[in-house]
Amino acid sequence: MKRRLAGYLRELGFELVGFCRPDPPAHFAAFEGWVGQGLHAGMVYLASERSLACRADPALLLPEVRTVVVVGLRYANPAHPPEPEGDSPHGRVAAYAWGADYHEVIVPLLEQAARQTAAWLGRPAAWRAYTDTGPILERDFASTAGLGWIGKNTCLISPRHGSYFLLGELLLDVALEPDPPFTSDQCGSCRRCIEACPTACIRPDRTLEAGRCISYLTIEHKGAIPPELRPLMGDWVFGCDVCQQVCPWNLRFAGPTGSPALSPRARQAQPGLVDELRLDPAAFNRKFKGAPQMRAKRRGYLRNVAVALGNSGDAGAVQALAECLMEDLEPLVRAHAAWALGQIGTRPALAALEKALRLENSPDVIAEIRAALDAGSPGQPGG
Repeated sequence: MKRRLAGYLRELGFELVGFCRPDPPAHFAAFEGWVGQGLHAGMVYLASERSLACRADPALLLPEVRTVVVVGLRYANPAHPPEPEGDSPHGRVAAYAWGADYHEVIVPLLEQAARQTAAWLGRPAAWRAYTDTGPILERDFASTAGLGWIGKNTCLISPRHGSYFLLGELLLDVALEPDPPFTSDQCGSCRRCIEACPTACIRPDRTLEAGRCISYLTIEHKGAIPPELRPLMGDWVFGCDVCQQVCPWNLRFAGPTGSPALSPRARQAQPGLVDELRLDPAAFNRKFKGAPQMRAKRRGYLRNVAVALGNSGDAGAVQALAECLMEDLEPLVRAHAAWALGQIGTRPALAALEKALRLENSPDVIAEIRAALDAGSPGQPGG
């Protein structure tokens, strides 16, 4: 049964497949301590009593569970992005988000595998399928199932394939032989990920300070991005790949392409920032239907786009930012457009800020405009 299921999962496109018992995860205490220190930032769902209990004991998710099947679906190598279109400044998107939403890909495939297992058994089977969708310590079970080790950047690293994988879990009521756990730490003395992180969010104990992580800031964080972190975000508008791109295991072993189910969509990997800033709600929903960017919602995504335009320093973006500041219905978006205009700092940018200040009624946006006017400095090219 184990061989048949593993083969079937590989036929479905999962390059990594491993099996383990549903024992309490070895690193739960470390996770609980991380939450206890508040390092999960605004992800309050991680700290709920129910969440912590289930992460400590997967039997609370499925009382009949006897095996955890862990799979990995490969996504595109961020070192090989599709060519951007147009000449305007472009943003960067984490490679896993270049195509379809992985939640809508992995869970249906695992459900298909569960139904096939029940057919082989000739009886109904109890099961649950997850991919970042429930309270389960995915990387812990992946390591226990022999798929790799948890690296210093907190990602699961396969010694044969690197870390460009999305993980999924299938909890089954069938007892299958576990694979040997992966017990060696093959990061050694390497610190490339720690040193390369733009915001210095990677801690030496294989945890992250989520509130400083670009992936958290651009996806999970719902409010204003702290001003001191905005310049460090560069041109990232959804997620970040830096700590994986510098990893020697990816530089040496990661393939150039991912699963066809996650094939990059046109203009999703390196979006033109001016065009993105002009996406109204209907256009945003059309462009990103079935894509991971929906997680950030329009206001969060355009907030990120505005920050990236400010970091670009491109005077050609002033008109779009000024229009956004005057017309967008979301105060969060207007506030970050104001910051971006202050960063560009040309005379037209400052004039747009002064005009908006006379008309704006949101206290948060007004504060951003005033801060931007203080920070802006005329006389740059195009000023």
